Amino acid sequence: MKSLDELSDLLRDIDGRGYKAYKSIAGRYGGIGFVLSIDHVQGDPFAEPTRVRLFVKPTLGCYPEWTLDSEARRVATADFINRRLYSELQSLTDRQGSGKSGLLDVLAPGQQILRRTSLILNADGEVEARIRVGLPARGRTVLGRAANRLLVELLVTAIEKGLLFAALNEERLRAHIECYENSLALREQLEENKLVAFVANGAGLPRYSGVDDRPSRDFGVVPFVAPVEREITLKMPNGGTVTGMGVPAGITLIVGGGYHGKSTLLRAIELGVYDHVPGDGRERVVALKSAVKIRAEDGRSICGVDISNFIDGLPGGHNTRHFHSENASGSTSQAASISEALEVGCQCLLLDEDTCATNFMIRDARMQRLVATENEPITPFIDRASFLSRELGVSSVLVVGGAGDYFDVADCVIGMQEYRPRDLTAAALEISEALPSVRTSVSRGWKPIASRRIRLNSLRSSNERKDGKVSTRELDKMQFGEEHLELGAVEQLVEVAQLRGIAQAILWGREDFESPPDSMSEFFQMVIHRVEEQGLSSVLKRPTGDCAEFRVAELASVLGRLRSLKTELVEQD
Repeated sequence: MKSLDELSDLLRDIDGRGYKAYKSIAGRYGGIGFVLSIDHVQGDPFAEPTRVRLFVKPTLGCYPEWTLDSEARRVATADFINRRLYSELQSLTDRQGSGKSGLLDVLAPGQQILRRTSLILNADGEVEARIRVGLPARGRTVLGRAANRLLVELLVTAIEKGLLFAALNEERLRAHIECYENSLALREQLEENKLVAFVANGAGLPRYSGVDDRPSRDFGVVPFVAPVEREITLKMPNGGTVTGMGVPAGITLIVGGGYHGKSTLLRAIELGVYDHVPGDGRERVVALKSAVKIRAEDGRSICGVDISNFIDGLPGGHNTRHFHSENASGSTSQAASISEALEVGCQCLLLDEDTCATNFMIRDARMQRLVATENEPITPFIDRASFLSRELGVSSVLVVGGAGDYFDVADCVIGMQEYRPRDLTAAALEISEALPSVRTSVSRGWKPIASRRIRLNSLRSSNERKDGKVSTRELDKMQFGEEHLELGAVEQLVEVAQLRGIAQAILWGREDFESPPDSMSEFFQMVIHRVEEQGLSSVLKRPTGDCAEFRVAELASVLGRLRSLKTELVEQD
C-alpha cells in the first residue's frame, strides 16, 4: 500500500496532462490511522464522480463501547455520522473548474434512520465512508495541485471533523441512539398489545410540503392527542413510558370532514414502518413493519398475479389465477397490489378512498340492483375485509369519507375534527343499527393465493449495451435496462437510495441463483435474507455508497412493475 505522500507526488506529476492521466491514481493509500481507497476514477470531468472510500481505524475513530455494543446502536451511530459527514463535505466542497470539479459528496440522509452503504460502522469500531469526488480539471486538463488539496488535505479535514468520535456532539449522538432504540421497542410491543400502529401524544404529523418530508414550520400545527378511549401506555428503554393512541388489529376507519387531517394521520402511520430522527415529530409513531399502503394505479403492468379472490369471471375467459395486463385498470391494479402484499407477508393493509378505485372498494344497493351480482366480476373490498382480518390475521386501516356502509364491518372508528382524533366507534355502530344498509354482502369463497415462479432470464435486457444499466435520480422513476418504470404508486419509498438498493438486489438475484426459486415469495425472502445477514453491500457489484435498506414489500412492488417480467404458475398438488 502506498502512502499519501506518494499520492501527492503522483498528482504533481500528472498536473497539466490530459484528464485520463487521473487513471494512474487508482489504488489504496495509507495515512496515520486511516486508509484512502480510490476505487473508480471518472473518465472525464462531466462523468459520474470518482468513488473513494475512507477506512478509519478504531484506534483513530475512538468510538466508545456504548456506541458499538448492539446492532441497533451501530446503525443509529452510523446514521448520525453520515449526517455529520454530509454537512462537513458540503462546507468543504469548492466547485471550480470543468464539470463536477471540486465536488465532495456523500449520500444525503432523509428523515429516517436507515442502514446505508454510504457509512458503515463495524462492531470493532472501524468506520467506512464512501464518498464521491469530482477530480479538478480545466477543460480536460488535470489540475494536479487542486486535486492534491481535495484528496489529501480536505479529505483529511473531513476525517477529523466528520468521522472521529471526538468531532461529534456526544449529547446529540446519545439522543439519536436512544430515539432509535425507543422506536424499535415501541414497534416490538404492537403485536403483544394487539395493535397495528401507535401514535404518541404530542406527535407532530404535518409535513413541510408534499415534496418535503421535514416537519411543518407552521406555528398552528396541532399536536396529536389520543382519544381517552384509545389511550395506551407503552414502555421505552430510554425515558420510561409514552402514552398515545393505539390503532387496534382488525378493521379501523379514519373518518371526518375534508381537510381535517384524515390522510395526514394515515400518511404518518404508513411511514411508521420506519424509524425517524429526533425532532421529526414522528419519532414515536410506529406501525407493523409489514404494513403496506395500497392504491389504484391505472396503466401498471401485472405479471401472473392471482387476483381471483377479488376479481373473477372476466369476459373473454381471462385467467385471474395467473392474471396478466400491460395496462391494468384501477380495480385490477388494486387487486394485484393486495395479492402482492399478501404474497410477502403483509399483516396490515392501508387504504385511502381518495386513491382507491370506487368499484373495487364498494358497490351500493342501487348499483347492485342495476347490475346483478352474477354479472359483476368484482368482489368489493368491503366484503373481503372481515375475512382478511378474522381468518387471515390481516388488518385494514382505511380513510373513508363517503362510504358509510363500512360502519357495518368496522371494529374501530377514529374521527378527525380540526386535526384532533375522537373515538366514534360507538356512534358509528349506533348509526349502523338505526340506518341499516340495504346493500347485499357478496359471499364468495376464498382460495389460497396461487403461487408463481419467476423466470430469471426475463430480468435481462435484450439490448446487451443496456443490460444491467440502472438509473435512479428521482423517487418515483427508475430505468432498469431498457425499461423506464413509473413508481409514484409505491408510496412507502422514502429515499432514492432505496430504489438503487432494490435495483442492485434484483440484479444480484438474477445472477446468483442458478435456477429460479420455487416461488416468487421465496425469491424475495432469499434476497432479503442475504441483505439482512451479509449487509446491503453484499448484493452490490462494486462498493458504492449510494444505496439504502428497503423492505420486502417495496422490492416486490418494484419488480412487479417491470414489463419484461415473466412468471409461470406453480401448480399445486
